[in-house]
Amino acid sequence: MSSSDDDSQQRFALGFLFALIALVISVVVGSVVVKRLGAAAPAKAAAQAPAAATAPVLVEEASVRVENGVVMFFFATAKADLAAGANEALADVVKGVADGKKAIVSGFHDATGDAAQNAELAKQRALAVHDALKALGVAEEQIELKKPEVTAATGTNEQARRVEVVLGGQ
Repeated sequence: MSSSDDDSQQRFALGFLFALIALVISVVVGSVVVKRLGAAAPAKAAAQAPAAATAPVLVEEASVRVENGVVMFFFATAKADLAAGANEALADVVKGVADGKKAIVSGFHDATGDAAQNAELAKQRALAVHDALKALGVAEEQIELKKPEVTAATGTNEQARRVEVVLGGQ
């Protein structure tokens, strides 16, 4: 066997080894991506399938937004965990309470699933906001938990799963 045949075989072996390593890496990376996206794919399929219209679309992240002086906490499906940034969003409410106003906390829920469970979850979410206000130094008597007359909010399910905090009179 000549040295060029040996070089050729070595190049082939190295090329094959690199291709095998690339294949293993792509399979590993691909499986991680599929696992991460796999949780979202059934939710998308359920949202698009007419037979699954009663199945809730899962939202995995909570959020908080302040609009016109109203602090709105939005919640993931079946969860009562506050979004990151909750304390910052409540800063104006804490200032308003220090000026003698009350923090009025109202919980809403979407129209999917069991109504009694939704009402309880809306209450748990309102209590989570209540506890956040207390942790920021707001006295218990300065927080009013107010059950809205209509707790099933309008809008999308994501918009309906919320707690609103407004400042009210003493």
